[in-house]
Amino acid sequence: MSQFFQIHPENPQARLVKQAVEIIRGGGVVVYPTDSSYAVGCATGDKNAVERIRRLRQLDDKHNFTLVCRDLSQIGLFAKVDTAAFRLLKNHTPGPYTFILNATREVPRMLLHPKRRTIGIRVPSHPIALALLEQLGEPLMSVSLIMPGDELPMSDPYEMRQVLEHQVDLIIDGGFGGLEASTVVSLADESPQVLRVGCGDATPFSDL
Repeated sequence: MSQFFQIHPENPQARLVKQAVEIIRGGGVVVYPTDSSYAVGCATGDKNAVERIRRLRQLDDKHNFTLVCRDLSQIGLFAKVDTAAFRLLKNHTPGPYTFILNATREVPRMLLHPKRRTIGIRVPSHPIALALLEQLGEPLMSVSLIMPGDELPMSDPYEMRQVLEHQVDLIIDGGFGGLEASTVVSLADESPQVLRVGCGDATPFSDL
């Protein structure tokens, strides 16, 4: 049975944030809000928790997992960022974008795209997500909360509680979530490529 925390979406309660991070550090799988939609995440290096998320979402090994980072300074440890990519990241983070970048050796192999060796990187602007990341001190391994067979992310925390209470360890209720996932842009090659149009404006990348 999962726990259910109601955390204020603008002024997250420090006590509940700390408890949530303790669950993550203990191997837990956590549903939390971002500035696009709800996501499901776990500690980056926790193989068991990553496999639970893979089963929950029914993901194959070609799925690009995402490291949700507190700020730009965390990104350089996990992704190779050249000057052009850094400029784009600086202009569009924090925000509802996921950037696919070539990974460094710091990224656990189980999170990498098996052929391309890439990883998703995201810096959200949602206060709850940022509070979790600040307390955790490292990125969260995350994917959008889109259930198998669905096209849109789950948005109602009470519905999440009914559907997921035996599959995750914590659901954070930060109010109704967005109905669109983040916009995904690959920066792994010479020119940016929009892989998924979500709630982030994709036009700045289409013209490059």
